[in-house]
Amino acid sequence: MENYDFESMNISDALKRAMSDMGYEKATPIQAKTIDAILDGRDVIGQAKTGSGKTAAFAVPCIESVDPDDNGLQAIILAPTRELAMQICSEIRKLLKYTDNIKTAAVYGGQPIIEQIKVLRKGVQIVVGTPGRVIDHIKRHTLKPQNVRYVVLDEADEMLNMGFREDMEKILKKLPKERQTLLFSATMPKAVLDITNEYQKEPVHIKAEAEKTAMPEIAQFYIEIKEKTKPEALCRMLDFYAPRLAMVFCNTKKRVDEVTDILKTRDFKAAGLHGDMEQPKRDKVMKKFRSGAANILVATDVVARGLDIENVELVINYDLPLEEEYYVHRVGRTGRAGKTGTALSFVTGKETNRLRAIMGYTKRKIKLMPLPSLAEITKEKIGRLVDDAQKIFGNLPPIYVETIQRMEKNNIPIDMLAAALLKMSIGDNEDDDMPDDINDGPETRLLYIDAGSKDNVRIKDVVGAIAGECGIQGSLIGDIEVCEDYTLAEIPRKYVKDVLKGMKGKKIKKKKINVRLTAED
Repeated sequence: MENYDFESMNISDALKRAMSDMGYEKATPIQAKTIDAILDGRDVIGQAKTGSGKTAAFAVPCIESVDPDDNGLQAIILAPTRELAMQICSEIRKLLKYTDNIKTAAVYGGQPIIEQIKVLRKGVQIVVGTPGRVIDHIKRHTLKPQNVRYVVLDEADEMLNMGFREDMEKILKKLPKERQTLLFSATMPKAVLDITNEYQKEPVHIKAEAEKTAMPEIAQFYIEIKEKTKPEALCRMLDFYAPRLAMVFCNTKKRVDEVTDILKTRDFKAAGLHGDMEQPKRDKVMKKFRSGAANILVATDVVARGLDIENVELVINYDLPLEEEYYVHRVGRTGRAGKTGTALSFVTGKETNRLRAIMGYTKRKIKLMPLPSLAEITKEKIGRLVDDAQKIFGNLPPIYVETIQRMEKNNIPIDMLAAALLKMSIGDNEDDDMPDDINDGPETRLLYIDAGSKDNVRIKDVVGAIAGECGIQGSLIGDIEVCEDYTLAEIPRKYVKDVLKGMKGKKIKKKKINVRLTAED
């Protein structure tokens, strides 16, 4: 039973289709053991760690229990943190992809309550929220719990540890007695058992282990980073490793599109893939990736499940996954078939606890790696080029060797010639003129463009050129001052590299321009 196919479940075809799009194939132990019990109307205690697939275990039967003809609130899912509430809500929305007339919303602190009220007034059948904010909405009568027949306490032990017991009990007491109550918890301390004894009816206790976390020979590293420096760091790591095939994982489809665009503007062969894409387009992207026409695949977790792609040398977690299970799926895309691989994770300051949880779950040490400098990247590129050159020493046509020998006889310095050829092969590397901390300091940088009013340049011409050549929205460009001989443009610092590179050698009003940072920058 624990490995049955989702196709065999007594759930709608629309739900099965959405699960297929999300990459679900076989049920995890917690899913296999709980979904049927919940569909049978039983109260359930699910003892499972984060990463066991428990979200789908309660979300799938929750969706099946909702009456789409009733716009009123029918299900409440409580979670300890806003991040988990958002994640659960996102998962439910994906599951609802082909289901009409069922809506879900996340409510949590830290977001203006008025925005949430607007959403709730439109009619929402499934609400995911933190206990405190759910209580706020109940008090305001923007959540009306009298018809709720399905409630989930996710990570109940964590909610109790965070002091939410009083709020949890207030919510449970507001709900109808005739309801289905599901509780999921990694541990079962007395406080959790007290909740189950008082608020559940003859619950079935299901204990399931997470999927095995054994991983092949994968070198795993993390890089401490600020959110705003991720685009720069990603490009540097791809330059540093120069993988033949790489995968970059993001948590949302919007982020996938953003990262793909960033890489393309910097001349990387990147393609994006996420669950909202139509199947023919997804197939086309995968064909490009497998053939090497696009050697960097930027994707959501839909790709981490079910796809067997050989020879992926590098996996980068642009966003650290919200569940440990997803980390295992992502990292497992490399190091396949006995080969080695490398996995890098970008970790912001607030994500250190999540990183520790991942290490505890995988029982593997993830080592800290500093971000390589531009000089280190150049050195790595030269090393690769020299290695490749040495491999063809025995197959060089005589004309190449004879040409170099003649140059040496004519007193042409061979060391300088070799250095020049290296530079020509690697490129001008305009990045060398930029500081390593290009994304630190002021929010914007001032760029100098050597064309002005005497060249008939107007503000809209500058905005159009930057937006068109660099793929940056015009609204993101700051103040622009057009002087007689030159123009000054304020650019958000995270786009400076894109603009300097994208505008190199381009024209405004038919004049070929030069763009550089002003002296003060």
